[in-house]
Amino acid sequence: MRANIAFYVHHHGSGHVMRALALSRALNGCDVTFLGSGLEPYSALIPSEIRCIRLPADTPAAHDHYHTDPRGPDCLHYAPLNIGGLRQRNAILTAFFEKTFPLLLIVDVSVETALLARLCGVPTIVVRQHGRRDDPAHRAAYQSASALLAPYPGAMERPEPDWLRNKTIYTGGFSRYAIGDRGGFEEDDKTVVIMTGTGGTSIDHAFAFHIAGACPGWTFRILGLESPDRTELPGNLRFLGKVPEPLPILRRARVVIGNTGHNTVMEMASLGKRFITVPEARPFDEQQEKAGLLAESGLALVVNPGALYSTDWARLLQIASGGAADWPGVIDPGALEHAAGGILSVYQELFGGAV
Repeated sequence: MRANIAFYVHHHGSGHVMRALALSRALNGCDVTFLGSGLEPYSALIPSEIRCIRLPADTPAAHDHYHTDPRGPDCLHYAPLNIGGLRQRNAILTAFFEKTFPLLLIVDVSVETALLARLCGVPTIVVRQHGRRDDPAHRAAYQSASALLAPYPGAMERPEPDWLRNKTIYTGGFSRYAIGDRGGFEEDDKTVVIMTGTGGTSIDHAFAFHIAGACPGWTFRILGLESPDRTELPGNLRFLGKVPEPLPILRRARVVIGNTGHNTVMEMASLGKRFITVPEARPFDEQQEKAGLLAESGLALVVNPGALYSTDWARLLQIASGGAADWPGVIDPGALEHAAGGILSVYQELFGGAV
């Protein structure tokens, strides 16, 4: 019997769906389902053999006249009242749970979905992220799970309780790129690639013009932003918009500037790039904690959003370009195989010889 593996995929940013895609490719021979409210933009990337179940948004709609968001119990992060979409998505989830057995649900990420699954008797693997996650809600989700999965090496986190670490499958780092995708550059090619993601960023057009003006000796290529409606751009600045495959552009970069989202960090590690990171405000200080870990390990230079316009960028780029382009111990070429093995091991423990 083929194993039933489902992924609950959070809608914020692209990182959750990209991770689900990577893990699902490693789960060869399994029946895989994606559940989420933000899957449509990625439909071209999701293989046809993966079943997608769209969930309604859990935010208030125009017709939700009685919605209110009082403080809920400490074991929940988001539990508003009187929202039709929230009732509908939970009905879809519970109907799926009832019809699909045996089933292992990978939750990336939602405390409420993890706890709903447990209340329905559905085992889960909850994906861990960086940040301060010792609050009662995270603790309840982690305790409710059959296992936890950390998509990074065990050394890349702050000290955690033994019970949490013992429950965690540390996969090692992985991204859509392989270490073999690393490419060289001309030593005098002073090219900087600036990456802007989809999860919200302070790296905008104004900053691009600012850094280009402050560093006339460097060439800047901006991924993710379209060229603004201006008749002239500085000669050292080019906006590339959304590029389906930025690998050739990243390969040429002497330095990359980007936010501290998980996938961006792992892509930089895979490609061995000199990285200046701008940690954005995220729930539970996720990016701030990750940036701190990178800085302490000498893997990246950190500029906080409030310092974007006061930083001496010419000096910082000089420092970054002279650093080692190495990320020791972060990427594990076998990470996805480790992850798939861990997931299927949990499945076999739960369902015996059902795989």
